Amino acid sequence: MKIAYVLNTYPQPSHSFIRRELQALEHEGVEVLRLAMRPSAAALVDPKDQAEAARTGYVLRVGAGRLLAALAREPAAAPGRFAQTLRLAAILARASDKGLLRHLIYLGEAAYVKQRCAAEGVQHMHAHFGTNAAAVAMLAHALGGPGYSFTVHGPEEFDAPHTLSLGEKINRAAFTVAVSSFGKSQLSRWAAFGKWDRLKVVHCGIEPKRFADLAPLPQGPLRLVAIGRFVEQKGQMVLVKAMARLVRDIPDLHLSLIGDGDMRPALEAAIAAHGLQDSITLTGWLAEDQVQAELASSHALVMPSFAEGLPMVVMEAMAAARPVIATYIAGTPELVLPGQTGWLLPAGDEDALAQTVITLAQTPHSQLTAMGQAGRRRVLERHDSAAEIAKLIAHFRKAITG
Repeated sequence: MKIAYVLNTYPQPSHSFIRRELQALEHEGVEVLRLAMRPSAAALVDPKDQAEAARTGYVLRVGAGRLLAALAREPAAAPGRFAQTLRLAAILARASDKGLLRHLIYLGEAAYVKQRCAAEGVQHMHAHFGTNAAAVAMLAHALGGPGYSFTVHGPEEFDAPHTLSLGEKINRAAFTVAVSSFGKSQLSRWAAFGKWDRLKVVHCGIEPKRFADLAPLPQGPLRLVAIGRFVEQKGQMVLVKAMARLVRDIPDLHLSLIGDGDMRPALEAAIAAHGLQDSITLTGWLAEDQVQAELASSHALVMPSFAEGLPMVVMEAMAAARPVIATYIAGTPELVLPGQTGWLLPAGDEDALAQTVITLAQTPHSQLTAMGQAGRRRVLERHDSAAEIAKLIAHFRKAITG
């Protein structure tokens, strides 16, 4: 079986779950052709990401000339089919805020992807996220390429289903993957009723061997870690404001913010304004083993997001036997059980976040350890990589055989 993964920007520091999915597929004997539109603008600090970049073909790097040549071959090969695909691109453009020119570029990318898939013997295409990569895969299929599917993570797709033509992409796909039951429910809002059987739940997977050597919950001052892109929806600013209050009651409290992004200057300014330079460390992006080391030295993960799909970092913290403080949104309550594996609170509620951290600080060490172990058992039961990748392979096989 040979699958082409059609991606927008790959690899990225925040998308290591895609890399692990590809490697798990290859471990099971599936050939994977990596086709990304562009490389990441962010520095790749993880050697595993650097190795993935070397294995990935970048569509836009072939140049405008080759993309135009690929597009020019399509009308001659099948004029009727090309005309229908051109109309589809126009339909996407009318719904989008990106305009017709951008979608004509997608059409050129799709022509190149379709022809590359034919040359490589690809049997099926799969995209991650319901954004432009799914559009390229759909247009490549409309041009006569192999069937396609895509995984929707959220929340971007749930924020703009009309402008992304999400329903069109779902209805034309062989199947569409949601990473949680919540995600499937949101896809059901835009899929035709007759296509609901094509909506599948495949969880992002955890590899148990990566978390085999568990560090005991540390003693000493309370240490928290938050991991994610520095963007509004991740809620780090609420966490900084809560920290300004918490250090008055817990002076030796420390928070590590792992990640980077457009909000870094605003976060740095807020940290300085509240005098939290000794209480909050901004680490930047870290390699996978460094992230695991940060989790090992922490007492809990804090995920104060306003919008999510089902955060991979929550799964990894639970696999590392760390309690989780998270917001009661999207797919998170499917995994985090209040009082058993962590705490859930309303998104954007600074008071509730501060009070929850105080509750964490007052919880006996033995109870925190038990919560971490319960979380580990739960995530490994629900998100075992081998079981989830087997589901995905079965969906691929069914799509290929018809």
